[in-house]
Amino acid sequence: MDARSIEVLQRDSGYLRLRLPAACRSAQVGAMLESGLSVLAGIERITWLTVEGKLAIRFDPQRLTHAEIARRIKMLVADLPETAPAAVAAAEPAPGLAERLGDLRERLIAAAPARFRPLVETATTEKALTNFANDIVAFYLIKVHWDLIVNRWIKDPVKYANAWLTVFYLVFLLVRYRKT
Repeated sequence: MDARSIEVLQRDSGYLRLRLPAACRSAQVGAMLESGLSVLAGIERITWLTVEGKLAIRFDPQRLTHAEIARRIKMLVADLPETAPAAVAAAEPAPGLAERLGDLRERLIAAAPARFRPLVETATTEKALTNFANDIVAFYLIKVHWDLIVNRWIKDPVKYANAWLTVFYLVFLLVRYRKT
């Protein structure tokens, strides 16, 4: 692979984000780049997004420059076999939503400080996210119907009995879901 096919997406002091070509978007290439770059003094964090082919590098600008990182990447890319990355990328199926969410969850947990990791682990479970989405929907429905509730439904509950039954039923479903 030619190093010139790597696209620079963002370049700031202490930060560099790159997009690698499709032939290099595999977990093996990402692991090789991460391990090869982590030996440089001044590298603080490397994030590899396999599906998008993005590589984000945070580093200490006092100890390392963009040019040094670029030279190291060029050297690492030159060591890649010509056919292996394309074959590996073609052999791996594109990850589905569940795999991408699992990958995102793992990166969130890894990025959290050690004392907050248990909190992040429990907050990013499927049940916790579903509960959060249900709460958001319930609060949105209350917000949208608040004027109706205050100005009409409370003043004449018999006339709006169907609306009250709907509200009670939705609250019942929300509470029942939370108990299971």
